[in-house]
Amino acid sequence: MIERLCGIGDEAAPGLLRQIAVHRELGLTGLELRTIDGVGIHELSDAQADAAAEAVEAAGLTVPVVATPLGSWAVTVGVSDESEADVLRRAARNAARFDCRRLRIMSYPNDGRGAAQWRAEAIRKVRLLAELAAELNVTLLHENCNGWAGSSAARSLELLSEVDGLRLLFDIGNGIAYGYPSLPFLRDVLPYVDHVHVKDGHTEQGRAVFGWPGQGQAQLTDCLRVLRESGYQGWYSVEPHIAKIPHLGVTGDPELMTAGYIDYVRRLEKVATA
Repeated sequence: MIERLCGIGDEAAPGLLRQIAVHRELGLTGLELRTIDGVGIHELSDAQADAAAEAVEAAGLTVPVVATPLGSWAVTVGVSDESEADVLRRAARNAARFDCRRLRIMSYPNDGRGAAQWRAEAIRKVRLLAELAAELNVTLLHENCNGWAGSSAARSLELLSEVDGLRLLFDIGNGIAYGYPSLPFLRDVLPYVDHVHVKDGHTEQGRAVFGWPGQGQAQLTDCLRVLRESGYQGWYSVEPHIAKIPHLGVTGDPELMTAGYIDYVRRLEKVATA
């Protein structure tokens, strides 16, 4: 079994208790949180967040990362600084209930402005978030997904050079959607990677199609090998994107989601140890 293997809970089931049950059934020790019954962690009330934290603690699970919509497909680079700061404060407050101090962000999809203007504004916004994060005692992990810096390793490294305190979340499968090979990207950013998302897939007529681990074009087994050989000590978080794809509004039947998730983790363990 892969050490420090967890998964994004809402890819397994909508409700938290079912998310917990699936991860315990699989023998996983971590649970990355994104939504509970479709509600973002930053949107939970104090009472809801406390109850959720108690359930996770009772199950003996660690929450290594809380996913936020900051800088993601849910907004554009034109979103107000104040609204993003509010999301960060609420996300940090609720994450702390789970004893989690790492938050996933992205770097702002464009709203039609020129390349130089997009770059400057995306970096400025992420810098403001990082400065606030330092005050809140949380670390921001930038994912190679939607936004200015997610499209290449060079941009990710440039963002790191411009923003103090920022680290990276590397998603092995995101290159399928954004048009780059995963392995070279990983090699370039490897020293800065603190968390990893695991998915695989291929393209059909220019569109990303996600599928079973080790059967796609994401160089998944090569990436796992490089991470292992580098001494990477972070978590590997399963994000199949088979029955649930948030940015496309795709949500499958809950029972099929759970069955597919369980199958995915078991296949991944076989692929990773082959």
